[in-house]
Amino acid sequence: MRGLAAGAASQDRVASPTFTLNRIYKAPKFDIHHYDFYRLNEPGIVADQLAESLDNPRAVTVVEWSDIVQDVLPPEHLIIEFKPTPAASDEREVAVTYPEALAPLVEKLENDWSSR
Repeated sequence: MRGLAAGAASQDRVASPTFTLNRIYKAPKFDIHHYDFYRLNEPGIVADQLAESLDNPRAVTVVEWSDIVQDVLPPEHLIIEFKPTPAASDEREVAVTYPEALAPLVEKLENDWSSR
């Protein structure tokens, strides 16, 4: 999350929303709405807040532990998983899953990343 906020030029201090459930970070071109459902068994009213965030064209919405809100998420969304590597506990493998409709976006992101 810190990398996304830094890449978006946000000056906000990034902290986990585990106990507050969500945080919003301001950036010049968009806001980052960060949700963490780790501690919830039932999304309740936060699912409504998430739906509003997803409808906001000026928001990039990041959802951790999204299993309990699958019915709120749009059909076309990126899933980015960070998994520990067997070789080193401080390293992560990154897996990106996406529908075919988002392939051009993912390709652009890959090209932008590799040109750095």
